[in-house]
Amino acid sequence: MSASETSTNHPARPTQELSSVVIPLLKGVLYQEDQPGLWGRLLRLQADVRDHVAILGLDLVLDEAEGYAFLRSRPEGEEESPVVVPRLIERRQLSYPVSLLLALLRKKLAEFDAGGGDTRLILSREEVVELIRIFLPAGSNEVKLIDQVDATLNKIADLGFIRRLRGQGQIIEVRRILKAFVDAQWLADFDKRLTEYRQQLGLPLEGNDG
Repeated sequence: MSASETSTNHPARPTQELSSVVIPLLKGVLYQEDQPGLWGRLLRLQADVRDHVAILGLDLVLDEAEGYAFLRSRPEGEEESPVVVPRLIERRQLSYPVSLLLALLRKKLAEFDAGGGDTRLILSREEVVELIRIFLPAGSNEVKLIDQVDATLNKIADLGFIRRLRGQGQIIEVRRILKAFVDAQWLADFDKRLTEYRQQLGLPLEGNDG
């Protein structure tokens, strides 16, 4: 290898390695259990990754304990530059069924963690249906309810908050990244809206079903 080849090829390696981490992050959430090799590179290069994505107006959110990482746009007003950077990652407006089920799964995850048992929250479709049922009028069509739950679970899986277990399509795992997106304040606000919604439908409030 000539000196010129060394000078041109060697500096490219760090850039390629950094790109091999940033590009997957730009595509979605990175989980340690799914891609341990990539996760290891991210931990090693995380300072460089943070600097690189900051140029794009993004922050790296990395939770080593829970084993996930993702990029999110910086909140408006936090940019130091007077130049307005277009949002690379667009906000998604969630439908009511998706918001409802996300809130219910987040509450279930909080209860699960308080129990101090397993670290993986596994639920069957029937358990998910029961979570939703109390927010629907009595006598709701069961087939339509199950179809709606399946459609909503598919959307939530696309967002990366759950995954279906291999060979067990009706069993899901609630992914712990949900904790980063649905915080206590969001849950409190949503609980208030749920109470108003149940009152409008003439349904009993939680805790008063008996």
